[in-house]
Amino acid sequence: METPQPAVDQVLVQVSRAGINYVDVYERSGAYPCSMPFVPGGEGAGRVVATGSDATGFRPGDRVAWEGVSGSYAEYVAVPAAKALPVPDGIDDELAAALPVQGLTAHYLATASYRIAPGDTVLIHAGAGGVGLLLTQLARMRGARVLTTVSSAAKAEASRDAGADHVLGYQDFAADVRRLTDGAGAHAVYDGVGASTIDGSLAALRRRGTLVLFGGSSGQVPPLDPQRLARAGSVLLTRPTLADFVADRAELEARFSDLLAWVAAGRLRLRLHSRYPLAEAARAHRHLADRATIGKLLLVPDRSGAAS
Repeated sequence: METPQPAVDQVLVQVSRAGINYVDVYERSGAYPCSMPFVPGGEGAGRVVATGSDATGFRPGDRVAWEGVSGSYAEYVAVPAAKALPVPDGIDDELAAALPVQGLTAHYLATASYRIAPGDTVLIHAGAGGVGLLLTQLARMRGARVLTTVSSAAKAEASRDAGADHVLGYQDFAADVRRLTDGAGAHAVYDGVGASTIDGSLAALRRRGTLVLFGGSSGQVPPLDPQRLARAGSVLLTRPTLADFVADRAELEARFSDLLAWVAAGRLRLRLHSRYPLAEAARAHRHLADRATIGKLLLVPDRSGAAS
């Protein structure tokens, strides 16, 4: 493909790292329909090489990160200035590329879709995934007791290292949550797994608890009878997406600023699973879909180096 040219409200960025997220798998597989031809990826970090006439606040040489920009599996991406996030000198390209999607997601999950309060007990599925590890840390920062589910001993270790108080398997996790809460259940369940966990997630909630369904790595949840929410104890169900929590530029900047500050202070740690050459994006998708990863996956344009 030819190098894109920035529109008047865009900056052209030479990509240093592109982030891989499960939404990329949804789009590539057809679970989320996309118009063809289609270049995957929505997240990355790099250096501005050109600017459109109306892209004020940026100039060549600036380092930026972004999320929600289609076609980010590339060497060059035209990024709307409204989505470009300045990256300070203390944050390297790998941290900058790993933080936007999963970090912003964890931020809005903990502070907005359900506002975690001190003393809450929350259950986080896929506790060793990129969002799960960050959300666990944010939940602990907000004073919650954190339960997680994982699928292996290695993932259990990673989840505990992130601060989980109790790490559970997926079999009978609802009963385990009830046992650990003296029968009451969790104040909130964060479910990015979907089809295989939805029934247990509802059963793990306390009366008037909140189920935050933010993904479907095991498959999309089929239509759900609202009466099930009544029978589960007048619980709430929400299906949020990141775009609705960063649509306002001020909100986007505030959330990203929080994340950068926590990383700089050592309060929030990101775990990198692996780097893959851009040409091996298919292999990265297979690893992610097979649930064989712990932490963040990144793509590296071929000029920048090999996988590690």
